[in-house]
Amino acid sequence: MLLRHPAAVVLCGNRARARLMTIESQKRWLSRNLVALVASAAYLYAYPSATISFGIVVLFHVAAGIVFSVLLGFTLFRLLRSEGLLARFGWIFLAVGAILGIVLIKIGTPSHLKSWLYAHIALCMSGALCLFVSWLASRGWLGSGTAQRGLGSVALLLLTAGIVAGAWWTREIAWQKANRISNPLMPPETMNGEGDGPQGKFFPSSAQTRHGGNIPSKYFMQSDACQRCHGDIYKQWDSSVHHFSSFNNQWYRKSIEYMQDVAGVQSSKWCAGCHDPALLYSGLFDTPIKQIVDRPEARAGLGCLMCHSIVQVKSTMGQGDFFLEYPKLHELAASENPVVRSLHDFLVRLNPEPHRRTFLKPFMRADTAEFCSSCHKVHLDVAVNRYRWIRGFNEYDNWQASGVSGQGARAFYYPKAPMNCADCHMPQVPSNDAGNIKGLVHSHRFPGANTAVPIANQDQAQFEFAKKFLQDKQLTVDIFAISPAGNEASAPVRTEMGKTELSTTFAVGEESDISLPKGPAGEVRAVTAPIDRTDAAVRRGDDARVDVVVRTRKVGHFFPGGTVDAFDAWLELQATDEKGQTIFWSGKVEDDGKGPVEARAHFYRSLQIDGHGNPINKRNAWATRSVVYVRLIPPGAADTAHYRLHIPENVGDKITLHAKLNYRKFSWFNTHFSFAGVQSNVKYGITPTTPNYDDRKWEFTGDTSNVSGSLKTIPDLPIIVVAEDTKTLRVLPRNAPAPQPKTVTTKEEWTRWNDYGIGLFLQGDLKAAAAAFEKITQADPLNPDGWTNIGRVLVQEGDTTGARKVLEKSLAIDPRLARTNFFYARALKEDGDYDGAMAHLRTVLEQFPRDRVVRNELGRVLFLQKRYSDSVKEFEQTLSIDPEDLQAHYNLMLCYNGLGDDAKANEHKTRYLRFKADESAQAITGPYRQTHPEDNNERQSIHEHVSVALAPAQRKKIPVRPAASRPAVQEGPRPSGNR
Repeated sequence: MLLRHPAAVVLCGNRARARLMTIESQKRWLSRNLVALVASAAYLYAYPSATISFGIVVLFHVAAGIVFSVLLGFTLFRLLRSEGLLARFGWIFLAVGAILGIVLIKIGTPSHLKSWLYAHIALCMSGALCLFVSWLASRGWLGSGTAQRGLGSVALLLLTAGIVAGAWWTREIAWQKANRISNPLMPPETMNGEGDGPQGKFFPSSAQTRHGGNIPSKYFMQSDACQRCHGDIYKQWDSSVHHFSSFNNQWYRKSIEYMQDVAGVQSSKWCAGCHDPALLYSGLFDTPIKQIVDRPEARAGLGCLMCHSIVQVKSTMGQGDFFLEYPKLHELAASENPVVRSLHDFLVRLNPEPHRRTFLKPFMRADTAEFCSSCHKVHLDVAVNRYRWIRGFNEYDNWQASGVSGQGARAFYYPKAPMNCADCHMPQVPSNDAGNIKGLVHSHRFPGANTAVPIANQDQAQFEFAKKFLQDKQLTVDIFAISPAGNEASAPVRTEMGKTELSTTFAVGEESDISLPKGPAGEVRAVTAPIDRTDAAVRRGDDARVDVVVRTRKVGHFFPGGTVDAFDAWLELQATDEKGQTIFWSGKVEDDGKGPVEARAHFYRSLQIDGHGNPINKRNAWATRSVVYVRLIPPGAADTAHYRLHIPENVGDKITLHAKLNYRKFSWFNTHFSFAGVQSNVKYGITPTTPNYDDRKWEFTGDTSNVSGSLKTIPDLPIIVVAEDTKTLRVLPRNAPAPQPKTVTTKEEWTRWNDYGIGLFLQGDLKAAAAAFEKITQADPLNPDGWTNIGRVLVQEGDTTGARKVLEKSLAIDPRLARTNFFYARALKEDGDYDGAMAHLRTVLEQFPRDRVVRNELGRVLFLQKRYSDSVKEFEQTLSIDPEDLQAHYNLMLCYNGLGDDAKANEHKTRYLRFKADESAQAITGPYRQTHPEDNNERQSIHEHVSVALAPAQRKKIPVRPAASRPAVQEGPRPSGNR
């Protein structure tokens, strides 16, 4: 064997020691760097926030990661040769994690790459844990034996898992819990308790800012900064009605100019909280809008940073009941300095979580409907209308209580899965925008029913989008039944549907219990139905009643929704024969389809009047003092319209009936007023005008050259046919025997009879409704809905014995069917079986804990048992859903009286009186109804429609049965828009 020279051996040893010292030195640097990376990563994961300090830590983590990757690249192979097995795995995990980290620095971590980010975290965490365990073992800190080392490793693993779980809880659960929407149990006593109160900058809007001051107007005008990453969403928003919510919308512009002229600037802030952020929150809205209408702030609309700067929704009471926050770092995103913008975009792309948390709070997804309610539900009060509390439009409550939300227990129909606002009005569409999830984003076109604004903007694409939405089987029309007309005056029908006690200009559906007078109502008619299944026939010279059913199918709230005093929605029925003769026409539009809708049509709207009986037709809801009638169709329900059809002698052998559900936004009058409305007869003196009434007459000759929008003339708004149906009738000779009634029921088409019955039931035509529901039980005795709906009718009539019998048949089919249990409980309560009623009500609440009417019913039963404390708990559950629930406040007043707590009883009494309807206000409608018999006819819950006057040669004259004769001179403009 060849022996080395001693000097060479020493030299080799020195080199080995030098290499070892170099490796150890590099390991120390790597270890220190790794500790810094782990610490910064823990902070970045657990506490993401849009702050300067967080951004600095992100940049530090990136720089440290790059340094670590470079050092590891130089030493990895030597480390793998010199380290133990566990440490080798650690360095390999870290190396792969480092490579992935470098890639992420380049491509960022958007939502669709979140799995890459978590892979980077998992690899690096695993590597660091392996190295830490190896380091502890090398020092003997895990014990000397295998078992001790194993236990120590497991303990360390559990500790790490606990730390990770804590970080995850802080990042996810704590964040989610801190950003949900909940209601106060006690609403303000007056409007002065809402928002910042009368001394606030934005009152009477309920909106507030976090810092209590103004927000620069430019903040709401920089939506174009968002399109750098969200180009598709920006383009969608750019054409949306949200963009045109302010004075770039002529209809809105005219309404506010008119409001400020009559009622002043302060009260118009009520509208601005949701319509004009750039003006209101900057303080510019203190100036009359006519002086600043041409400023860019007045035409900014609802930009991205309005909705996405809401950091808290205080309740579901609406009208801007939220807090806005001005994120100072937004100035980086909107900076004109390209370096600053690039740095901001780099940080957002690299770690979008702070940006997401700033502009996409958890409640926007988890409580979407509650979030939307902050602007899509309103009430007026003294500060706005100088009168009292009145509910305005309300898209939230009827959705929440319906089957569509999955929260209502008593709905007639339920969708396959619960739906919220975004499912219809922000559907998912393909996009490669940053933030897309699986190639989809929620559309920010906000599809809805506004076809007017796109016409004024000459935006054909947006118009077609809205038109397609309206015609996407949202509703259906069914010309369903025909029967002899007879003498309707003798029918024992109610002239008034059950009135809600709530003070409202909107309809009230399943969110409130409408108590009808007990007892039978209506009549059972000898109908022939369905018309298309029975070969229906009519006889010359006879009068027949045609029943048309309109059903809401994909509508999650009342149809129509929104400002239901401002547009035309009506049912049109036309009858023609094979000769081309038109023998009947209801719902005709004057001026060849361009003018007002004929006054006697079947409208879906809220007809309101001011203190002098003038119709509310100028978007002046603040002047409303009474409601003539409201007709809207609840979600998952139906309306049945009745038409008196005369069969002329000269008609052909076949009559074709064509029904159309028409929609025009806005009404003829409102559009003409908005674009060219000026006071007429000014030279004869000033007509008295106050916030309580406006007796002026209007003509439409104003200058349109400066109106908002691309169209500088009064637009001819299109009428959209939302749904339609056609049926044919055979015509028999006058001397033929009268056609006999015939009905056909099939298991497959049971919903047609159900829809027909629902429409009759909601009108109070209880006997006819029960007869319709009985057809379901004949077609399919195992369908519980037929029995349940008959039970509804009988409970309403007060026949609890009969109701219990049919409801028990339904319960035998489905013992847990919530709606059946509810009506059975109501029958038991009426019969004094309180324990039985409570048992069935609890069955309902197990499935639908947020049904307010069921909660109130259970609370009422507990009250009747004098269990006041338990009753209070139920009514407070109701108030957690809706703080303005009238019945809950009334019953809490009674409960606290029973408990001897006068202070709390008086608190609820005050709220009850605030929200309760002013019954004396109906007196205002008397003179109006006398001079407008067609509207008085519409006011009746069960009524018929006759044809407009047609050419005498085509048909004989049809007599009109008005409640009072029409005056010779019209006293002001028609609410439907008549000239």
